[in-house]
Amino acid sequence: MLRRIAVIALNSYREAVRARILYGLLALALGTAAYAVLVGEFASTSRLRVVSDLGAASISIYSVIVAVVLGATSLYRELELKTIYPILTRPIRRTEYLVGKYLGILLTLLVFISANAGVLLLSLAVMAGGATGRVLATVVGAVGVAVAVAWRFPRARTYVPLGWAIVMLVAGGVFGAVVPDDQRVVLGASALSLCEVAIVAAVATIFSAFSSPFLTAVYTFGVFLVGRSADTLANLPPRVFGKSVQAAGEALSHVVPNLMLYVPPRALLTGETPGATLSGYVGSAALHAAAWAVLLVAFAAIVFRRRDFA
Repeated sequence: MLRRIAVIALNSYREAVRARILYGLLALALGTAAYAVLVGEFASTSRLRVVSDLGAASISIYSVIVAVVLGATSLYRELELKTIYPILTRPIRRTEYLVGKYLGILLTLLVFISANAGVLLLSLAVMAGGATGRVLATVVGAVGVAVAVAWRFPRARTYVPLGWAIVMLVAGGVFGAVVPDDQRVVLGASALSLCEVAIVAAVATIFSAFSSPFLTAVYTFGVFLVGRSADTLANLPPRVFGKSVQAAGEALSHVVPNLMLYVPPRALLTGETPGATLSGYVGSAALHAAAWAVLLVAFAAIVFRRRDFA
């Protein structure tokens, strides 16, 4: 079973990597990071803080967009091209197929977030004046090796972005040590963004199991917005909105995942919050995301098993 799921996941990752829209969003995210660097240069004080905060926010926003796009189109593309029919005629269950598609989306999101976080950390290291020459040599070397591998081994081209993203993240983590607070902000926010998009992708998987890509995107963004407003909905003042609206908002905040857990204040990411550690917070957030993801994907599998493709 695990082997079949892994095959579907890797195939889904390869399909996503070939999509032009993914590279467009990656370029847009990197452009936003460059804009954050430009804005930081105009800041008289705390320019590194401006860059790390804007960069972390852009990683969160664009990773959610990628999760929605991939979740809305991955399964629909198989149905539109009718490639799902020969797959399901083989000894593979629909649940295994759906879980594999979901894990393939997560792998793609991991590459996307790692690449952005690595580039942002390297930018912060250069701004701090830490080994600019070595940083540039690392980036040029990583790009050169990626191009050489893609040219020499055409069949492995789709896996080149995965290796390149990991190298960028590791290099960013090493060189970003010169700015420890901003390094913690970027790495912590990136880990929490991965947890958040795991839930968003699971929500998109539910809707894609029975709906069109457009409606899937609309419904998923709706759930995302409600999840980001969960704390507000749970604390609506009854004097302003009335008891019925306040009760409905509180009930809704308990039905949808509370995505505000994945955008904590900067003080928590830098370790300045008393009685809280970044590792402990990220660990509890990861468990929360894993529980929601398992529940949502299980529900999506039930819906997908009942779908009639005729």
